[in-house]
Parts: sequence; C-alpha cells; structure tokens
Amino acid sequence: MAANGSSPEQSGRRHKVEGPKKHIVAFVFSILLTFIAFATVIGGEINKDFIYIILLGTAVLQVFVQMAFWMHMKDRGHRFAIIGILSGVFIVFTCVIMAEYWVWW
Repeated sequence: MAANGSSPEQSGRRHKVEGPKKHIVAFVFSILLTFIAFATVIGGEINKDFIYIILLGTAVLQVFVQMAFWMHMKDRGHRFAIIGILSGVFIVFTCVIMAEYWVWW
C-alpha cells in the first residue's frame, strides 16, 4: 500500500508488463544476425566489398534491436537518452568526415 493510502490499482495506473515473448524473439533475431555476420566472413569466397556491406547492415540492425528491446528505447520517457545517443552519433560522424578530409587533402 502506498504512503498516501492509494495503491496503483486504485488510482487507475497500472504498470505494463511485456512478458518474455518479445525478449525471446529479440534474442533469436540477435543470434540470427550474429550468425549471418560470422557465416559471411567465414564463407570467404564472396567479394570483400559485399562482405563489408553485409557486415555493416547486420551491425546497424543489431544496434536497433539492442536499443529497442534490451535498452527499452521504444518505450515512453526515453527522449533524453535518444537525443544524447543521436548527438553522439552526429559528433562521431563529423569527426570521421573531418579526419577523412584532413588525411586526403
């Protein structure tokens, strides 16, 4: 019972419970993406540029799965964290682009 005399059920607020089904699906998808990346590299007879594209694609998908399901970024109340992550990505890409211009010019 809460200190003010009302429980969450009485005030109409309930905590939404996801259950394990979505976590199991996300885990299987993460394992599948990892297997695809390993199989691509082990397969060796594929063009290296195509291997890089597959690795980059699976890495981006893996990041989205990790952030959405394990870090719960898909839920409400995570705008500050999402803004911070996107700001960091912007800064990193800016630094990489600046480094490329510095090296090539």
